[in-house]
Amino acid sequence: MLLMKLFNLATIVAACALLNTTAILAEETDHLLEIPLRTLDGEETNLGALDGKAMLIVNVASRCGLTPQYEGLEALHRKYADQGFTVLGFPCNQFGRQEPGSPAQILEFCQTNYDVTFPLFEKIE
Repeated sequence: MLLMKLFNLATIVAACALLNTTAILAEETDHLLEIPLRTLDGEETNLGALDGKAMLIVNVASRCGLTPQYEGLEALHRKYADQGFTVLGFPCNQFGRQEPGSPAQILEFCQTNYDVTFPLFEKIE
């Protein structure tokens, strides 16, 4: 459900850019920023905590062919964090059961193998 909302927001952003309208974007962004989330370490939050930052929202998994993407995502996060940019990782187990671990296991894997410092959230459906 969250992935669909994020996809819909991306579509709205693209449409607003083409139509040069910001009122629609502002209204949809407010709703997105209020969605309740939980980080892998159990902290309750929402995207509003990052309001004003440029966010790259990424679906991640620790047991797929694209798992090495963590390295590039972390490099991107570190390079541009001082300029108001952040990567947000959302693990998902729906695609071939490629993220079966608990939140603690996912966090340990990402920190141990890829030194991930960008925010990671609990699995999404």
